[in-house]
Amino acid sequence: MEVFFGLPALVLLALLGGGSVKVTSGGRSRLVERLGKYDRELQPGLSFVLPVVEKVVSHESLKERVLDIPPQLCITRDNVSIEVDAVVYWQLLEHSRAYYAVDNLQAAMVNLVLTQIRAEMGKLDLDQTFTTRSEVNELLLKELDEATDPWGVKVTRVEMRDINPSSGVQQAMEAQMTAEREKRAAILRSEGEKEAQLNEARGRAEALVLDARAQKEALLLEAEAQVKQQELLAKAKAEAALELASALEANPKAAEAMRLMLAKDWMQMGEQLVDAPAGSVLMVDPQSPASLLAALKQFQQGQV
Repeated sequence: MEVFFGLPALVLLALLGGGSVKVTSGGRSRLVERLGKYDRELQPGLSFVLPVVEKVVSHESLKERVLDIPPQLCITRDNVSIEVDAVVYWQLLEHSRAYYAVDNLQAAMVNLVLTQIRAEMGKLDLDQTFTTRSEVNELLLKELDEATDPWGVKVTRVEMRDINPSSGVQQAMEAQMTAEREKRAAILRSEGEKEAQLNEARGRAEALVLDARAQKEALLLEAEAQVKQQELLAKAKAEAALELASALEANPKAAEAMRLMLAKDWMQMGEQLVDAPAGSVLMVDPQSPASLLAALKQFQQGQV
């Protein structure tokens, strides 16, 4: 009885101790072959594998992984040498297809990515490699995802990290950027000088306009003042002449005194007749103060 129960226990211990019990972690996968032929994929958890008959041939992670692509020398469309490196994010969806479809999956993916990068860089000029990086990433993602689909691999993202031209090209680019900056600076300086000159010319023109406007207003005010003064003088003289005429009419004895008083005006009037316009004639009776006053009044109105 002890031998009978001892043999199954020994067989069970041999099976367990010979690696027949497999514990698969979450997010990982194991492939099992039976007698050299693919049999099944072990799911996460506890699994049993028959010793000698079955064998675990591959143990891989099903999580998203990062593939670092080393720098690769590429030639652009305008024959410029550049070094490009990238990083690829990928995930193993079908473990069995990846294991049996391609040998050394990661090496195959690296070579595939390098080939696609060289092909895409050859379609672009040097300047476009810097400005269309996101578009190139999308194209690489699409092409790599299609190429790796038969391997049971899903490419989730492709990012080109660094694009480094050769040292000679970098020096030429720096010289070009320096020249462009100097050109922009010269243009800005010339535009500033032009604007300053325009502002100065506008200032001078506005000053001349203001000066002319002020002179015009001053002349108008002076002319109006002179006209007003002449009107007041004429009015005052006319009123004075009327008062004198009234006084002579009221007191005829004052005629002789008035002749003496008007003698001075008579002499001034003679001086004015010298400069009077042609055709100015003063008709008066020297013996009649009234007629003299009337003539003076008429002459003064003509002068106004």
